[in-house]
Amino acid sequence: MESVSLSRILIVEDDLGVREALALALGLEGYAVLTATSAAEGLRQVSAQPDLILLDVLLPGSDGFSFLRELRERSSVPVILLTALDEVEWRVKGLREGADDYVVKPYALAELLARIQALLRRSSRGGAEALEYKGIRLDPEGMVARRGAKALELPPKAFQLLATFLKHPERVISREALMLSAWGKLVEDNTLEVHLSLLRRELGAPPAIQTLRGSGYRLRL
Repeated sequence: MESVSLSRILIVEDDLGVREALALALGLEGYAVLTATSAAEGLRQVSAQPDLILLDVLLPGSDGFSFLRELRERSSVPVILLTALDEVEWRVKGLREGADDYVVKPYALAELLARIQALLRRSSRGGAEALEYKGIRLDPEGMVARRGAKALELPPKAFQLLATFLKHPERVISREALMLSAWGKLVEDNTLEVHLSLLRRELGAPPAIQTLRGSGYRLRL
């Protein structure tokens, strides 16, 4: 399987067996691997500027959600949560705290590698100009979005969805196109709906994203 050569991946995982197995698999794929056994150690390792973080939710001392909150104050590095917590509320919480993707244990290594590659491809793309439509403004470089004077607090995937809408205002965008723009692949319908719901809620009133049944979605005011 093709990999992104020399990309640095930080594994924050307290389970020795899982940590060593992941480190070995990623090393064989051509990645440089950093490891940490706790949230505190993981935050220290962020100074090494990893290109992506694999983060276990259940960590000793401080959980992965606390790690994410502190991380997002200083870095937009992509994060994939690895956890056995499969309930929808945990997925939503992880996305709200700033995770880019969510993989439930046990997982297929091939799927995890594909998700890593997709995130690394997107994060390596160059900068872009600010996007704006009728008071909704997004700065891809600074990862900042606003509606009027209100700053929008968006998880990375919702941020990417908003960017896609702003690139094509008032045009109907299919579900598949939205999935590919944010995830680089087709995902479950519920995954897309969760992120669209977060985006709509944060944008507030008047509603800005329309649903056109059987066709897709449209940003229109």
